[in-house]
Amino acid sequence: MLLWLFLQVGGGMDHKAKALVGLLAATCVFSFIALILSIVNVKDVILPPSTKYGLVFDAGSTHTALYIYRWRADKENGTGIVSQVETCTAAGPGISSYADDPAGAGASLKPCLDKAMEIIPAEQQRETPTYLGATAGMRLLREQNSTKAQQVFAEVAKTIGEYPVEFRGAQVLTGNEEGSFGWISVNFLLETLVKYSFAEKWEHPQDAEVFGALDLGGASTQITFQPGVTIEDKNTSVFFRLYGTNYSLYTHSYLCYGQTQALKRLLAALHQASPSTAQISHPCYPRGYQENITTAELYDSPCVRAPSSPSAVQLLRVMGTGEPAACSAAIQQLFNLSCGANSTCGFNGVYQPPVRGQFFAFAGFYYTFYFLNLTSQQSLKDVNSTVQAFCKKDWLVETFPQEKGYLHKYCSTAIYILTLLLDGYKFSEHTWSNIHFRRQAANTDIGWTLGFMLNLTNMIPTEALEHVKGQQPSLWAGAVSCIVLATVAGLVTGFLPCFRKSK
Repeated sequence: MLLWLFLQVGGGMDHKAKALVGLLAATCVFSFIALILSIVNVKDVILPPSTKYGLVFDAGSTHTALYIYRWRADKENGTGIVSQVETCTAAGPGISSYADDPAGAGASLKPCLDKAMEIIPAEQQRETPTYLGATAGMRLLREQNSTKAQQVFAEVAKTIGEYPVEFRGAQVLTGNEEGSFGWISVNFLLETLVKYSFAEKWEHPQDAEVFGALDLGGASTQITFQPGVTIEDKNTSVFFRLYGTNYSLYTHSYLCYGQTQALKRLLAALHQASPSTAQISHPCYPRGYQENITTAELYDSPCVRAPSSPSAVQLLRVMGTGEPAACSAAIQQLFNLSCGANSTCGFNGVYQPPVRGQFFAFAGFYYTFYFLNLTSQQSLKDVNSTVQAFCKKDWLVETFPQEKGYLHKYCSTAIYILTLLLDGYKFSEHTWSNIHFRRQAANTDIGWTLGFMLNLTNMIPTEALEHVKGQQPSLWAGAVSCIVLATVAGLVTGFLPCFRKSK
């Protein structure tokens, strides 16, 4: 109708005037079409969720590591789908070793924080939750000297506070928290808690058997699993709700039974049983190995019981004898294997239901068995024969120069692991094959930090997804094309009279 009107008006005009009217008509037509296309079939469109970041420091007894995580702001049944972006190991020992130099504990974290700031977008740094969780090393320091522990935490908090992140505090994790968060990490990575289905959505896998978690640190060891019976001791029971599913777990942490503290306790027991006050024969160390240690160094931990009548500080000479049978007998003395009033227990009288299902053994469990090439599901018989053969060898520092600092301890650590798993946690020849020695799962480090962050996302509010008005791409392209044509026609219509006057 509009086009017909323009044609009628232009009937009595000359050719140039008709051209001007035609361009004006085209401008109106294209504008009208663009208007129609822009308002038809408009739909609500959900924008992709934003990405959140989180930082967790694992302040262990021997070292500190920073883990950088991210997840989408929307969540699955209240829990985030978290992935590891990067990890950074701080130089130097664990923060508990800085008891006499608290400022050094804070300074040791700076290179890793600098690295995190390079990874997290600047506009998101101030809303990035940041935590430091200390484990058994700081538990022991707190027992030994609470004032020094507080000073270390103060310096750590001061350093992290200098960076543009949302620091939510430094804390000492309980042993049960450390164990249960490790369990969450293992099962999230193995997709027993939630899995991306062929229907392109996250779902709880039906009939999925969860894995148990075995963690061996420097100062403590943890066992966590889902038992097939009611947990009798509520002090060993934890409850989680993850991705809409409830989990009731058994977990316990044994302080002073991490590999570093256990081997120190072993050396102290050998010293106190030695007929010589200045020399120790060590059956777990290889023949030909010797080292010197002072009594002050040997008895500097709350885990190590000093002699009833301590003598002046003296230098002790430790000599390896390479006797695996005597080594095993000495290590067994570290455990009280009597259950006492409990009908079923682990060790030291602590209640533990029978182990059930598959287990992931990580951290210290993995590193020792990896060195001995025992991480490929070897039978218990093969594991025992490999460990026995290694323990009978002479000092082999020339064969493994890169392992010089720890080589002499592999025999004692391997026998300690076997004793802990078989006599302590009550695995047997029948259930040994259920243990998988691993460092990673799904290309992600196994430890408590991922489980901590997953559980934390339960407490971080879900962001509402942003809705906008949108169209199908073809309609939007058509509308844009008509707008462009209308603009061109309008410009030509506007400039044509000017061109005629200049002529």
